[in-house]
Amino acid sequence: MTFTVAARCPTTGSLGICIATSSPAVGSRCVHVMHNVGVIAHQATPEPRIARVGMKLLEMGFKAPKVMRELEDSDVDVEYRQIAVIDVHGTALARTGLRNREWAGHIVGDGFVAMGNLLEGAHVVQAIHDAYLAHADQPFDERLMRAIEAGRDSGGQVEGQTSAAILVYDNQAVARIDLRVDHAMEPIAELRRQFDWFQPLVPFYAERCNNPRVGRHKDWLKERGIERQFGVPPAHVAAARAAGKRPG
Repeated sequence: MTFTVAARCPTTGSLGICIATSSPAVGSRCVHVMHNVGVIAHQATPEPRIARVGMKLLEMGFKAPKVMRELEDSDVDVEYRQIAVIDVHGTALARTGLRNREWAGHIVGDGFVAMGNLLEGAHVVQAIHDAYLAHADQPFDERLMRAIEAGRDSGGQVEGQTSAAILVYDNQAVARIDLRVDHAMEPIAELRRQFDWFQPLVPFYAERCNNPRVGRHKDWLKERGIERQFGVPPAHVAAARAAGKRPG
């Protein structure tokens, strides 16, 4: 019950997934990415433990075709799954099990996969594929977002969407972007809001990994002329501060 774009950027080597589904918390089950290793999207009826085995094989240096064969051979329920595997070299493969709910299918491109199940039709996956290619001039993160938005705009899932996520790694062992919407009426729209809000902070968090003296993100944004609205403290805390007292 999911639609996905998984890819390796041919320019930067970044690896990522953007995904949406009608069930909650898709980012906790179906998204597997490791820097300088690869990508596995495991959906329909995902089994995260099996996907982690695939990631371990990629980490050991096995290429995507071998990893896909191992996943097929080790999973008696593979026909209930939909799987995409992309290795560090950009070799991409996908498999749609025979017991996926219609419409279900995938398109494998050069270094990326568009796929989905329980969709309005094949045109949804085609829209994801086409949008990813059409925005080759955009940063990798943005290409993934636009591809998943195109899937939604072309009809998305029969039952609508409830959750969405984006996970991207570049050349560091920490994620460049790891954002989730676990439950929302319009999860892709909410993911877009979070994505746009977070974008200016991507270089800040990349720098802070190696330089703890970079300071607070609020100060870092102000130094660059970026204004941000942050959370408002609870009423009792604000009242205590106004009265010159310590919040209790």
